[in-house]
Amino acid sequence: MPEPLIYKIQKFSIHDGPGIRTTVFFKGCPLRCKWCHNPESQSFHIEDMVDDSGNAERIGHLWAISGLIRELEKDRVFYEETGGGVTLSGGEPMVQDMEYIVSLLCELKRRGISTAIDTCGDAPWENFKAVLPYTDLFLYDIKLWSDKLHKASVGVSNGRILSNLSRLGKSAAQIYLRFPLLAEVNDDLSDMENISLWLDSEGVCPVFISLLPYHAHGRSKYLRLGLDLPQEFTSPDAPRLAALKAFWERKGYRTGIGGSITS
Repeated sequence: MPEPLIYKIQKFSIHDGPGIRTTVFFKGCPLRCKWCHNPESQSFHIEDMVDDSGNAERIGHLWAISGLIRELEKDRVFYEETGGGVTLSGGEPMVQDMEYIVSLLCELKRRGISTAIDTCGDAPWENFKAVLPYTDLFLYDIKLWSDKLHKASVGVSNGRILSNLSRLGKSAAQIYLRFPLLAEVNDDLSDMENISLWLDSEGVCPVFISLLPYHAHGRSKYLRLGLDLPQEFTSPDAPRLAALKAFWERKGYRTGIGGSITS
């Protein structure tokens, strides 16, 4: 079985689903978001990134499923005590070798470990259908409502992303909807109204909505990878974030600012 590249395993994560989780970051993504803060996640190939000491750091490692399961099992006590588990992220886990992804999720479920997938949604529906029996939760990004702006800012249409979200909703999947937010890019209340109306029309009922303010923490990674710095963006200000949170709460959704899940 081909083994996808993993570039990070993050322990004690509280921003990738409920409880304390271990997040597995797969290398390779179909999108090219202008604001991406993990450029090392984009390529499907091993890369070198200069570390803080000026040394080349290898980005991307192969993990056999058996070894990865042993590593993830080390934090079982935290999963059990907090309602946490394992989250597959990236890059994009849903465009990796699906035999590997399904086998990994199946084994985690067999061992009683809760599973989540953090996805941009731009993958064949057959891939989502394959993981549905073994996935407790989807953390699903919507980046831009306008398809034209989505193509310009992300590199692809949002048509398949919305279609997959609709089909997940009809499959009774548990969905946490996530909005990465950039000032004057995708923080307009009218767009949120359009998304809300679309959710209603499609019968998609997210369990939680996360508003994720942009941060520039990853800009130095571009230089460390030998890439040009991307365009500068800013986060919506506090009043705008509060207004967006209030909007979704008025619609009846549990909503939080940031990646952690609040009551």
